[in-house]
Amino acid sequence: MERGRLPGVSAPEQIVCHADMDCFYAACERLREPALRGEPVVVGMGYEPGTTNGAVATASYEAREFGVESAQAISEALELLPRKIDAARNGDSVAEAGFYRPVDMEYYESVAADVREILHEHAETVREVSIDEAYLDLTDRVDWADVEEFGRRLKATIESEVGVTASLGIAPTMSAAKVASDHDKPDGLVVVEPGEVRAFLADLPVEDVHGVGPVTAARMRELGIDAAGDLAAADPATLESEFGERGRRVHRFARGEDERAVEPKGRPKSFSRESAFHEPTDDETAQYDRIERLATAVAQRAERRDVLYQTIGIKAVAPPFEVRTRARSLPGPVADEALLQEVAAELFGEFAGQRLRKVGVRVSNLSFGADEQPSLSAFGGDDGEDPDPDGQRQRSLTEFE
Repeated sequence: MERGRLPGVSAPEQIVCHADMDCFYAACERLREPALRGEPVVVGMGYEPGTTNGAVATASYEAREFGVESAQAISEALELLPRKIDAARNGDSVAEAGFYRPVDMEYYESVAADVREILHEHAETVREVSIDEAYLDLTDRVDWADVEEFGRRLKATIESEVGVTASLGIAPTMSAAKVASDHDKPDGLVVVEPGEVRAFLADLPVEDVHGVGPVTAARMRELGIDAAGDLAAADPATLESEFGERGRRVHRFARGEDERAVEPKGRPKSFSRESAFHEPTDDETAQYDRIERLATAVAQRAERRDVLYQTIGIKAVAPPFEVRTRARSLPGPVADEALLQEVAAELFGEFAGQRLRKVGVRVSNLSFGADEQPSLSAFGGDDGEDPDPDGQRQRSLTEFE
């Protein structure tokens, strides 16, 4: 399918965007080591350099061409794609070898925080479902006539300000938006307009339907349900007898029926704003001016949400992507724009005048007012995601991609 808009008809009650960062761990490693761009990169959970321990958490698309897959043992991955250093030492072709890196969650979380801030700037309601993906409710921000351009701008902002690539799916339902974001990876943008969801899904493999895992898909194929269109046409009572309530739910999803609204998962842990300079700069005046403006934006956002904060922090990012942070905790929670500006400037003083590509201001240790009570959905129930579609209660490494 050609990237872009599918012909639509009527206006929906909601416009949902699902944002998914492509090969996120590998993309983060490339930020830290630009020489890895275009090279096969494997990030291993439990892996240590020079060993064969652990399992693949993320494989770049270049590594996947050699057969490396998520959840694969590192020892198996190395048979398919040797390490560059080993290939060079053995006189083998380095063109058919790759780079292996251990998982660095603290670093990945810092990059993910940058992405989250951009998502929150582009939508009033954001549901973060993992380190590298989220749903955005765009209903009050854009209409269907402009949604594709909105998606292009969002993708461009993430790439220019953070340095990672996002694939976006935009649709009238959460389940369809999730499928759409996966449909044209990497660097995808797929818009499915209202009235077109069922047709968009019809010819896709049944396992592409949101909530259908590999075990469920295998059983469905035994029942003659190979594609999403087959699932949409199946008898819901038969599906319920075979798969329980899950059967009815995925049947509705395949038909384009999904009434769930995008709701945040509980309360945010922090508020922050970051901004990249057009070019890395050591101009102290420009740097302090940016810190002051970011502090003002953070303070005003906290005020709108009736939130107090006790810890103030700053971030300074030096080329190519060396992240430096400092923070200070106050004696008690406050909502004070002038104090926030003052503390942020003092913390930033350690880095002022250094060559920097980006700066940021963050507040944490938040205290919420009465209007910031979390909804019941934040604590369980049908919260919009099905992290265990086959009911096995076992986390797969693929969920980290």
